[in-house]
Amino acid sequence: MNLVGKTSLITRFMYDSFDNTYQATIGIDFLSKTMYLEDRTVRLQLWDTAGQERFRSLIPSYIRDSSVAVVVYDISNAKSFQNTRKWIDDVRGERGNDVIIVLVGNKTDLNDKREVTTAQGEEEAKKNGLMFIETSAKVGHNVKQLFRRIAQALPGMDGEAKQGESTSQRLHWQQNIIHCIKHMLISNIN
Repeated sequence: MNLVGKTSLITRFMYDSFDNTYQATIGIDFLSKTMYLEDRTVRLQLWDTAGQERFRSLIPSYIRDSSVAVVVYDISNAKSFQNTRKWIDDVRGERGNDVIIVLVGNKTDLNDKREVTTAQGEEEAKKNGLMFIETSAKVGHNVKQLFRRIAQALPGMDGEAKQGESTSQRLHWQQNIIHCIKHMLISNIN
């Protein structure tokens, strides 16, 4: 089964590296990274949970507490793109329009095997009011830009927070095929 590369996206963002050997996430991994924007510092705390079906029951509670949902598909796997509809519907069902959803087409390094065009991703995003970006965790294409755009779009990060206040958000990653969920807690540090 083709995997869409969420753990690889996180690894590329955290360590600027890529591991060609896939190892399933077991249990929960915790990661933290500070991101410096032009006008503020954002500390990302990432909770990376295993993708086994037994963790599926956790999804609604994480969606409910999320401010951002990142729905990732593999551009070389049309089925993974088709499955994004279910994830988008699940997020909207839990949060309505009170959540930012980012549609991410990953694995642009496999452009010669592409089954989903950029235009299809853009059209799906536009139709559903989503942010859209294509990435390659393998070569690092647009990975930093993905996280930067998310941090800049987060509610409560527009400079209106009072000094000393922090805004906590969960960034919820969703896998289409194997239901592998990545949870990130984002805190704004002023």
